[in-house]
Amino acid sequence: MTAVADQSDFQASTKRPYLKRTGLILAALATVFVVALLVGIRYALMLSVGLGFGLVLEGLRFGFAGPWRAMILRRDPSGIFAQLFAIAIVTVVALPLIQASGGELIGAQAPVGFAMVAGAFVFGIAMQVVLGCGSGTLVNAGSGNPIGLLALPFFALGSFAGAWNLIWWTDLGSLPIITFDGWSGVAITLSLLAAVAAVLWRLAPTGQWSVPGRYWIAALIIAALALANLVIAGQPWGVVYGLGLWAAKGATLVGADLSGSAFWAASESAERVQSSLLNDYTSLTNIGIMAGAFLVASWRLNGFSQKLPKLPMRAWVATIIAGFLLGYSSRLAFGCNVGAFFSGISTGSLHGWVWFAAAFAGSIYGVRLRPLLGLEARQP
Repeated sequence: MTAVADQSDFQASTKRPYLKRTGLILAALATVFVVALLVGIRYALMLSVGLGFGLVLEGLRFGFAGPWRAMILRRDPSGIFAQLFAIAIVTVVALPLIQASGGELIGAQAPVGFAMVAGAFVFGIAMQVVLGCGSGTLVNAGSGNPIGLLALPFFALGSFAGAWNLIWWTDLGSLPIITFDGWSGVAITLSLLAAVAAVLWRLAPTGQWSVPGRYWIAALIIAALALANLVIAGQPWGVVYGLGLWAAKGATLVGADLSGSAFWAASESAERVQSSLLNDYTSLTNIGIMAGAFLVASWRLNGFSQKLPKLPMRAWVATIIAGFLLGYSSRLAFGCNVGAFFSGISTGSLHGWVWFAAAFAGSIYGVRLRPLLGLEARQP
C-alpha cells in the first residue's frame, strides 16, 4: 500500500512542473491575445517582441553590465564580442532600411554634448553598482532579484526627473546630430565595430577565454528582435523613455502638474501621459521584458525564489541612489545600453559611440565602487 502511494505521489510531483509550464505558456499567449483585442495587432506584436527580449536575456544569461564587468576585471571580452556581433547584424539591415523608408522608420539619433557625455559616464558607474543597465534592471526585477526590484522604481523616477530637466542640461551646449547613413554608414560602423573588437582581442589574455555558444545564439535572436522592433514600431529598441513615462503617469495620478516641464508638457509627451500604456511601444517592450524574465524564472525548477541577500544598510541605500541615477543620467545621455549603445550605433548615430566610451569609463569606477558599498556579499 505504501509503495503504491509513493508511486502516486511521485507521478503527481513529476506532472506539476509540466502543468505549471503549460500554464505559463498559455498565460503569455492569452495576454498577447487580449492586447491584440484591446489595442490592435501591432501593439500585441510589440509585446511579443518584448517577451522575446526577456526570454533571451534571462534564459541565455545575456546582458550588458555583466560582460563589461568581465572585461574590466578579467579581461574577458566574450560577452562584448557578442554584443558587437548583434549590433553589426542590425546595422547591415537597419541603415539601408531606414534610408529607403522615406521617413517611416527613424534611428536612435541624438546630439553629442556635455550633458550627454557626463550622463553616460554616471550611468556606467551606477550600472555596475546595481549590476544592471536599463534592460538588465527590468530583467533582474522580472526574475525576482531583490536589487533589481528595489532599483527599478527609482530608475523610473530618475528617468522622469531627468526628462523634466533635460532642456536645461542640453542648453549647456552640444554638437549637431551626426549620423552615418545608408551603405556608407554600414561600412563606417562595421569598420569601427571591427576596430573595437581588435582592441579587445589585444587586451585579452591569450587562451584564457572563449565565447560561449549561448552568446552567439542570443546575439542572433536579439538582433532579429531589434529589427522586428524597428519595423513594427518604426523606431529602434529603447527602454528609458518608457520607464520615465510610468513615473509621469504616477505623478499625474497623485495630482502633480507637469506643465512646468518643457519635456512633459510637449504635445507628444502630454498625449502619451494621458493615453494607455498599451499604446506606448517602449512601455510594451519593457513590460514584455519583465514578463519574459518572470516566465523563465518561474519555468526553472527552483522557480521565482531568489533569497534576500545579506547586505549592510549602506548597500541598500546605494541601490536606491544608483537606481535613481540610472534613470536620471540615461535621460540626459539619450539612452542606456539599449537606446544609446545598441540602437544608437546600429542606426548610425555618432552619440552611440561617444556614449559607449563614456559609459565604459564610468563602469571601471563602478566596478571598483561596488565592493566598497557592501554589494559583494554572498547570497545566504
